[in-house]
Amino acid sequence: MRSPAELKKEIESRLKGYLSRDRDGIRHELLNLFVKVRSLTIPQIYEKLHEQFSISYHSVASMVGIIASRIGILHVKRNADGTNTIYEIKDQYLEVVTHILRTA
Repeated sequence: MRSPAELKKEIESRLKGYLSRDRDGIRHELLNLFVKVRSLTIPQIYEKLHEQFSISYHSVASMVGIIASRIGILHVKRNADGTNTIYEIKDQYLEVVTHILRTA
């Protein structure tokens, strides 16, 4: 089992790799939204990103899914009626994400 310090290093590495492939700033802005708001649904994220970028709803859902599953910094919750999934940035990774966004 990995220690918390090892996990943070792994998350940091994954985030840097993820952001290194960000050609137009969408990924950076998506992570920035989670740092600012902390708890969002796909429709909310789509509305915010669609104001600045030409992006599809499915692209937004895909990016959030990758961040939640592969990078592992999001907590996924279903709301009471089950219509929208709520994604929250995990508290233990908030500082790491903020630091990487500043340096990237």
